[in-house]
Amino acid sequence: MQEEGLNYEVLEALRQIAQEKNVNRDLVLETLEIGLISAAKKRFNTGDNVEVTVDSESGSISVFAEKDVVADGAVEDSGLEIELTDAQEIDTEAKVGGKVKEELPFADFGRNAIQTAKQILVQRVREAERERIFEDYQGRIGEIISGTVQQISRGDILINIGRTEAIVPLKEQIRKERYRQGDPIRAILVNVLKTSKGPQVVLSRTHPNLLIKLFQLEVPEIYEGVIEIKAVAREPGERAKIAVHSNDPRIDPVGACVGMKGSRVQAVVRELSNERIDIVPWTDDEAIFLSRALSPAQVKRVVVDRRSKVMAAIVDDDQLSLAIGKSGQNARLAAQLSGWKVDILTETRFAEIQEERAATRIALSELAGVGKVMQERLADYGLGSANDIADTTLEMLMNVPGVGEATAEKIYDAAKE
Repeated sequence: MQEEGLNYEVLEALRQIAQEKNVNRDLVLETLEIGLISAAKKRFNTGDNVEVTVDSESGSISVFAEKDVVADGAVEDSGLEIELTDAQEIDTEAKVGGKVKEELPFADFGRNAIQTAKQILVQRVREAERERIFEDYQGRIGEIISGTVQQISRGDILINIGRTEAIVPLKEQIRKERYRQGDPIRAILVNVLKTSKGPQVVLSRTHPNLLIKLFQLEVPEIYEGVIEIKAVAREPGERAKIAVHSNDPRIDPVGACVGMKGSRVQAVVRELSNERIDIVPWTDDEAIFLSRALSPAQVKRVVVDRRSKVMAAIVDDDQLSLAIGKSGQNARLAAQLSGWKVDILTETRFAEIQEERAATRIALSELAGVGKVMQERLADYGLGSANDIADTTLEMLMNVPGVGEATAEKIYDAAKE
């Protein structure tokens, strides 16, 4: 095969790869040089003394080996050394001890050597493409991704999303959903992992942010920032609660999310396999917010214990099961939405608990070493009894004005006794 033919063959293969993979031409040329150096080393038994020049305009490829000039008959390694007579044919001023660049006959590489160069090139291009895909999807975490179900493997759903393959792991799937090959699917991008097979895009159908993104698509006021979603709680495929707030007093946040005849919220419900969605108007008053979050149950009042971050919702007897919900679902979602531990009690049960506490309540005055002034400070801080102190932490106790570490330990130990 003629050298020009080989030049053309290699460069034409490069152009096809660059076009198919949509990669930078400079990267392709750089990779070609690495591939050809590797091929030359194998063919001519050279070391790191090989260099390649590629003229992409003319299509010419030249390969040189820089060799040490030695006396005639003194060559020990033909890959690294050249006799003086041969060196002077390249450079008439060559001398023993100097160096010359000998052009290697490109045609002598043979088809196998050229194939090696192509394989290295394809590998480098594949790696570069994988890196680009990784960076691209890494920057899209939190977005909704659409694709087509490719196959189900060990419970995981493999999805064709165009440039690569995505996965919805079993734990990120809505339990009652079933997919078949070819089905369309939408999910939120939660992670991108580097694996030996390339970047793995991880999607989720259960993440709370999927609910937020779907409402952004359906409710322009949310997308524009007029309405904010303050909190989300989900039991995927079953029920969800979202807390919404309007930055424009003229716009009803709940009404905007529900839409005309429920059109907006129903679009989200259908996308999530009929997951029931409660839309709760947000307020920074924790007690009022919990009352709303426990809807549809009617809450009589809420008792807030900020020290323990616990709220007790007091309901009538006929509202108790509704407030708790099926298998405790309504109460769990309300607690998630509010960020507080929530107890749901009837008026009768709450009164019983209060009586029990009062019966076992130990006054601060009974604590050894706690004077009247300290009792007042503790009471002002919400620690009105020895029981309260025993239920708190040493760190919280040290926040009381005038209570240092030593004093806190002394009071704490006395309360525990």
